[in-house]
Amino acid sequence: MFDKLKDLGGLMAQAQQMQQKMKELQDQLERLEIVGSSGAGLVKVTVNGKNETRRVEIDPSLFKPEDRGVVEDLVAAACNDARGKVEATVQEQMKSITGGLPLPPGFKL
Repeated sequence: MFDKLKDLGGLMAQAQQMQQKMKELQDQLERLEIVGSSGAGLVKVTVNGKNETRRVEIDPSLFKPEDRGVVEDLVAAACNDARGKVEATVQEQMKSITGGLPLPPGFKL
């Protein structure tokens, strides 16, 4: 009986440690900035770890009226590139916190 309580206590302590590490990770992600780019670097989008776009940089050579559609497409592609990099970074960080413990599909913290 006491062994089961001891095991439960250890499990609870591990859960609290994981919760603290998750909070630290969330704080780190908020400060994290990842740059996505498209058009060989002509368009750059900076996104934080919470997937919020922070900055868009467009090379001045793209500002020709007839190129408006191209510029808009490049901005969208750069945003998607940055978001993909954020997701990959989050997944890597999660692996280090959970020790490889598989989380249920769709489980987001």
